[in-house]
Amino acid sequence: MAKETSSREKQLVLDYLAGVKGADAEVYRLYADVLFAICMRYAPDSDAAQDMFQDAFIRIFQKLKDFRFEGSLEGWMKRICVNQCLDALRKGSSFKEDSLDDVGDWEFEIQETISGNLEMKQLLSLLLRLPVGYRTVFNMYIIEGYSHAEIAKALNISENTSKTQLFKARKQLQAWLKNE
Repeated sequence: MAKETSSREKQLVLDYLAGVKGADAEVYRLYADVLFAICMRYAPDSDAAQDMFQDAFIRIFQKLKDFRFEGSLEGWMKRICVNQCLDALRKGSSFKEDSLDDVGDWEFEIQETISGNLEMKQLLSLLLRLPVGYRTVFNMYIIEGYSHAEIAKALNISENTSKTQLFKARKQLQAWLKNE
């Protein structure tokens, strides 16, 4: 069940739409860290993350008038941020078709999380080492909760490619964890 819009979030949106001085700064202050962390997970480097972050906030402020108070403001903003990151990555053509012909289905039953004790900072540093395609699919599937069908549609790739990219990302992360 989706989280509902809080009264604070509702008032913040209404203040922004009414042009109340400082409402935009408050929106930024409350959500910047969360949204920048999303950009860092998807971006190939910090400069690209900054660009994605800036573009995401521009889009958020442009679309805030369309927010319908269905679900949380934070969740709505995260969705816009993820979509902005994906748009930026698509422009760079970071995805390629792969085949799983040589990989058995049993290999997809790898544990959903790499390690329960892995700190988020460690995970982020490992994710940044992955190729963009692997990292993007891993983020979307494991962290954001998208299905392979949704990933395929969003990235304009096949479901098979999504599964392959996830498999290879997990395999690489596990190898790095084993060596560290």
